[in-house]
Amino acid sequence: MDLERILSKLDHLVEKKDFEEAKSLLAYWLNDAKENKNLRGELSLYNESMGLFRKIGDQENAIKCAQNALRLVEVLGMGGSITEATTCINSGTVYKAFGESEKGLPLFEKAKDIYERELKSGDSRLGGLYNNMGLALLDLKRYEEAMESYKKALDAMDYVKDGNLEKAITYLNIADVLDKMRNDENVKDRHSEEEWETYIENCLEKAKNCLDDETLPRNGYYAFVAEKCAPSFDYYGHFMYKAELDKRIAGIEKTL
Repeated sequence: MDLERILSKLDHLVEKKDFEEAKSLLAYWLNDAKENKNLRGELSLYNESMGLFRKIGDQENAIKCAQNALRLVEVLGMGGSITEATTCINSGTVYKAFGESEKGLPLFEKAKDIYERELKSGDSRLGGLYNNMGLALLDLKRYEEAMESYKKALDAMDYVKDGNLEKAITYLNIADVLDKMRNDENVKDRHSEEEWETYIENCLEKAKNCLDDETLPRNGYYAFVAEKCAPSFDYYGHFMYKAELDKRIAGIEKTL
């Protein structure tokens, strides 16, 4: 199995939003891995399938893939490895995406223990972990811990090529924490409404600056990040900037 070639083709299909063909590709090679008892290949394909099913909103299959991937980590004796940590993050993200952050958070915590022990401080995977962990913490109204996780994400992306894309996501995540706090009766009185608004707007401006970085390649990944960010600008009333991101996304998609 040429996994690198398979994943390259998968990335191309997802960029084109040809999700049916992407599902067929993964299903074909997953069946091949099972028939040939290629457990490592099977694990890799389950990890990729989680992301695809999460993206298209297929909760049942996404969770099945998460459960199978975590099982295979144990079968392969990969506990404590980078592979286990990555599988935990993918699985935790599935649970968070479908409203089960209480199941996802322990998986993020396990991944955090491994990543912080095994990875160098400038590794981009740390930024992804901290961002996803922050989302789960926010769902559980653990605001201070979510903010701390996002601050770690920003620090991690300082040393990563094109890290401003992930930083843009992080600044918008911080804005969401502030928005939740200003609407939570238990903590809203920490600041005036004007102060909350100022803090949120500051995050939005920082996110814009990151996305407007002219050194960033305007490629499929830029479009993916912009698509994730656009609804936040719409939510906070930055309609013109949301329209600008939509224009950039459309321009990139024409070239794919």
